[in-house]
Amino acid sequence: MNHEIRYRFTTAQIANRFASELKHWPVADVKTSLLDGGLAVKVRYQFDGTGFDYTCAELDDMAAKHGGTETT
Repeated sequence: MNHEIRYRFTTAQIANRFASELKHWPVADVKTSLLDGGLAVKVRYQFDGTGFDYTCAELDDMAAKHGGTETT
């Protein structure tokens, strides 16, 4: 199952930094796209739909370290 999460940041520079870190992220294979003039990052990855989604939890923690918040 494809899973998609969007995070918003205070500056485009911070959003770019977050997206760049995910390019070589060892936790999961994720794809990123910049949105909203570079202030938001869309993250896509595969989740099997069973059990707890550790990838989502790790992404939330990483975004929070950069001051990002999950958006809908």
